[in-house]
Amino acid sequence: MPFSLSQPSRSRNPAPSKPGPHSSQPGFNSVSKYFMSARGRCPQSQHVEEAGVFPEGHTGCSAREPRQHLSPSQSRLTGALPAQDSGSSPAARWPPCSGGAGGVAGGAGGGNDFQWCFSQVKGAIDEDVAEADIISTVEFNYSGDLLATGDKGGRVVIFQREQENKSRPHSRGEYNVYSTFQSHEPEFDYLKSLEIEEKINKIRWLPQQNAAHFLLSTNDKTIKLWKISERDKRAEGYNLKDEDGRLRDPFRITALRVPILKPMDLMVEASPRRIFANAHTYHINSISVNSDHETYLSADDLRINLWHLEITDRSFNIVDIKPANMEELTEVITAAEFHPHHCNVFVYSSSKGTIRLCDMRSSALCDRHSKFFEEPEDPSSRSFFSEIISSISDVKFSHSGRYMMTRDYLSVKVWDLNMENRPVETYQVHEYLRSKLCSLYENDCIFDKFECCWNGSDSAIMTGSYNNFFRMFDRNTRRDITLEASRESSKPRAILKPRKVCTGGKRKKDEISVDSLDFNKKILHTAWHPTENIIAVAATNNLYIFQDKIN
Repeated sequence: MPFSLSQPSRSRNPAPSKPGPHSSQPGFNSVSKYFMSARGRCPQSQHVEEAGVFPEGHTGCSAREPRQHLSPSQSRLTGALPAQDSGSSPAARWPPCSGGAGGVAGGAGGGNDFQWCFSQVKGAIDEDVAEADIISTVEFNYSGDLLATGDKGGRVVIFQREQENKSRPHSRGEYNVYSTFQSHEPEFDYLKSLEIEEKINKIRWLPQQNAAHFLLSTNDKTIKLWKISERDKRAEGYNLKDEDGRLRDPFRITALRVPILKPMDLMVEASPRRIFANAHTYHINSISVNSDHETYLSADDLRINLWHLEITDRSFNIVDIKPANMEELTEVITAAEFHPHHCNVFVYSSSKGTIRLCDMRSSALCDRHSKFFEEPEDPSSRSFFSEIISSISDVKFSHSGRYMMTRDYLSVKVWDLNMENRPVETYQVHEYLRSKLCSLYENDCIFDKFECCWNGSDSAIMTGSYNNFFRMFDRNTRRDITLEASRESSKPRAILKPRKVCTGGKRKKDEISVDSLDFNKKILHTAWHPTENIIAVAATNNLYIFQDKIN
């Protein structure tokens, strides 16, 4: 299906690109879904030669420092962790968590067994869920005191953690609504006859610098920087206007007054400080704030742009995989993220299951990657759906920056940045669905994009599944657990019971048959508190908050 877009020639050191008008193709709104489908399969791509490695021990550079030019090098970093046996995945060999032995360990402490219990649930209980109320993203801020959610209606809801109750020292502070505002409105591109949805694709918090909080939110085309601030005082006693706001006659002013501040009810205001628009032709799938706290990247299906938080009318195009002839396109960008400590390094994943690590010091246009991560495919396991299920839906760096985690349709993989040829850890999320791929293809569930997240100490990871199940894997104790976000177990401090899916044969009492799974109930978005064992799970229009049981 060719495109009619023309592609101007690009230099190796492009000037800042002026954003142009919205552009897309009528009837072809999602490039990525087309190339993930079996009908749009493309030949295998050739490995790109490695250039510009990421030096070990480098502490990153400020945006104000000039970038050093690195010559291409074939050397790789040493010190990779030993690879797991390719014969079977670690998750398959690890014993699962038992119902009475606790759950997956994580958080700042790490290594201790505990049980997960219900804390809160937000959202209506109605059976008929409005499309606009479906949660599309969840994100804790850097301290974990604020939790933001975005939905398909373009709304952002921020929850604030209340102070802990001294009379109940073992209880945690609950999250209550702090602010709600409409971030994006539906738009229509008259030039392309294209509707632009208001759905919030991503939310990313900025590190707090003062009393106010800042976050980035994006829909398919436009990114906005929001300031969330509090006001509990108002000024009274103006000289040039009355208390009701009307201007006073200057000739009747006989004495000067000093305005005073009087207390008022707390008011939380959300105001858009910057609007970054008209820079993406295709749908934005990722935004990531840089460690220099001055820049951020935004990625769509074919391009990645670098923005400065103070400049809205221009951005740098740092990755462009759009070929001159769209018929030659073999893959699309699915996710991108900056390194947590090195401001010059970022990664992006593709629909072919590959990850590229780029260094912005080697070239202004990062068409040639520094590292290329790909796991060799087993020819014996190749099927009609291999290319679809290998597409990476999410990529996340660990907090330490040593590892990165990727999520494809059936598994989660942990990669050591020092080893490119295979992941060091592979966890099967719902391997029992492999036999159901045909029906999942027919109902489009095979194109669902599941996210994944680390805990604060990088010792555990979490991702979602179907039937409102979510999976947790402990990297230290080699155990995994399946839990369910359900209102049936939403009693205060109720212990979550591990769930198990029966793939065949006689079903046990507490097991659920794979044929009974509800594929309309899915957990695509999860978040883990940065320092504590508190997790947020988005299940359709409900937000579940769970925490560990304190003994």
